[in-house]
Amino acid sequence: MMELKTKVIAANGKQELTIEREFDLPVDLVFKAHTEPELIEQWMGNKVLKFEAKNHGGWIFETKNPDGIVVFRANGVLHDFVLNERFTRTFEMENTGFATQLEFFEFQKLSEKKSKLTMHIIYKSVEQRDQILKMPFAQGINSAHNRLEEIVR
Repeated sequence: MMELKTKVIAANGKQELTIEREFDLPVDLVFKAHTEPELIEQWMGNKVLKFEAKNHGGWIFETKNPDGIVVFRANGVLHDFVLNERFTRTFEMENTGFATQLEFFEFQKLSEKKSKLTMHIIYKSVEQRDQILKMPFAQGINSAHNRLEEIVR
């Protein structure tokens, strides 16, 4: 099996995990892909109902099935928003029973055409984190990051 470009680092017994990905894209484009609704919709496949790219700005993502029934909805608030560098967000998956998680996004310029995204996610409990990891989480985020690279390119 080919190694995933997106790395998920999860030490046993911790309430956190780290996701790292290097992109063959300039840092400003990777940041835009995470903060501009049109781009988010293209690579994540969610409808962006709200995204206020600023400190204390709110966001809401939603996905409906072909019958128009909402199958996924998440929301939160942005903090520590620094253009092309970082932001922190709360992430609440609605109607799942999962507690709100805290996500730190860092965008690093490696060269004019390369950049690195590091996401540090903190969960309420070890159990919650482990439950998320049981889903096809690593493959899902890797595929989404691959789409991001193709679309933004």
